[in-house]
Amino acid sequence: MRDETKTLAPVPALAGMAEALRLVEGGSPAELRRRSVSLLRERLALPWVRCLALDASGRWLEEEGEAPSLACDDFRHPYAHAIRNGRPLALGLGEARTRLDHEAFQAATAGLPAAWRLVVRPLRACDGKREWLGVLAVAGPAERVGALIECDDYLAFEALLCRLWAWLVRQHDERRDQARLRDSLAELNDGARRRTLSERLGRRILGESPAIRTLRDQLVRAAETNLAVLLQGETGTGKELVARGIHEVSARHQGPFLAVNCAAIPESLLEAELFGHVRGAFSGAERDREGLFGEADGGTLFLDEIGDMPLALQAKLLRVLETGRYRPLGGDRERRVDLRLVAATHQPLHRRIREGSFRADLYYRLGQFPLTLPALRERREDIPVLAQAFIDDFCRREGREDIGLGRAVLRALDDRDFPGNVRELRNLIDYACAMTRDGESLAPEALPVASVLPSAEDAAGESPQGGEASLDPGTGGEPGGGEVFDLRRALRDYEATLIRQRLARFDGNRTLAAESLGLPKRTLAHKCRQLQLDSP
Repeated sequence: MRDETKTLAPVPALAGMAEALRLVEGGSPAELRRRSVSLLRERLALPWVRCLALDASGRWLEEEGEAPSLACDDFRHPYAHAIRNGRPLALGLGEARTRLDHEAFQAATAGLPAAWRLVVRPLRACDGKREWLGVLAVAGPAERVGALIECDDYLAFEALLCRLWAWLVRQHDERRDQARLRDSLAELNDGARRRTLSERLGRRILGESPAIRTLRDQLVRAAETNLAVLLQGETGTGKELVARGIHEVSARHQGPFLAVNCAAIPESLLEAELFGHVRGAFSGAERDREGLFGEADGGTLFLDEIGDMPLALQAKLLRVLETGRYRPLGGDRERRVDLRLVAATHQPLHRRIREGSFRADLYYRLGQFPLTLPALRERREDIPVLAQAFIDDFCRREGREDIGLGRAVLRALDDRDFPGNVRELRNLIDYACAMTRDGESLAPEALPVASVLPSAEDAAGESPQGGEASLDPGTGGEPGGGEVFDLRRALRDYEATLIRQRLARFDGNRTLAAESLGLPKRTLAHKCRQLQLDSP
């Protein structure tokens, strides 16, 4: 049987298609340059070929590998001449080495015969803006190199190289621009989302001071993670409010939020409260109980006053944080839990660690995202907003008509130190609202007198030298000592004594005395007449 398989003879007109395909398959400008150099060396037997790319700034020529970049304005090497003039450059290699003392060029051509000829051809795009791409340099015997650059096939190769190179660069630039656009849009979206969440927090965590705005931004950042959050700050700064804010803007907002004050539960019951228990675990455990860790699964658990947690329980809490597992009291099987833990304390944990009453490893595990809440004295510009919100809340709770907020009251509030921070401010406003009729504005007189801790002399029944009169309801005393039999008389005497001291402090200047007391000058003048302070 005759074999009918025929061997196809190569078609001379299509002999270069395989080489062209090699160039087309280059997936990047760098790969295209490597394939072009290999093609010239293999097919045309050129012993020395270099292809350098112009960087994005147009100032440097770069070659693959560890070769140094060449400055386009350094005319000590021939590539700069070709790029600057925009025309091919041909010269003898011996002459080039003699005239051009560039170290990198000398090193690249060292060992090549001086009789060889060097040809440098600048490359630029054939369409569009005809942007510069780089240079192609070849060196070899003069007859071979001279015939090469006049060959139509070589010129076609060079044209194809430039078209593919420009196309790949533009594709790369387009992908890079698209990536930058995506990143910019993502950043804008993230920024818009964070601003929205921060504004949502602003409805719960009131104020526009720099300190509180920074805190809200930090809360949004914390909510984006699953890190444990440690809230530190003075008492009354609103730690539970902040913890709820983190929960509400986090991905766990649909889950439960549970809070427990570690200092308010006896040590013997705290473990069962947190981890739960099984029936019969201790006397009175008549049925299984889930515990706060189990109830908070998928949500947020807030442990307030973590500094008061017993050491033995701290070790168990650390294991839950590290493994995500806990064992109910009296149980024989561990359970998994997925929650975010927010802990808070007003105590200096570093000092408690030194005293040995708090575990250092638990402190570092709790403090994955530490936050310090600002005291009210650090954000005094927020007092008007907070005071108005507390007035509105009081009227809503008590069913009262609108109560106003006067400037004199704000001045009086601004003069206070607020050791109890926002909690103290709320209590002051609630008291003042209770002492104010519907439709009226709060007056400084409606605010309770600032409480003063008694000094050692006061405790002994002696009046401090040079100090102002004080009246502490808890002592049962009055200015000057003695038992109170007439409350109105005692308050009148205390008010008179305090005004006299303020007038003495300011050398009789009623304007300054009134401002220090948070009173209008006219009100102070009326009280002076009423209390007969004008008479000697």
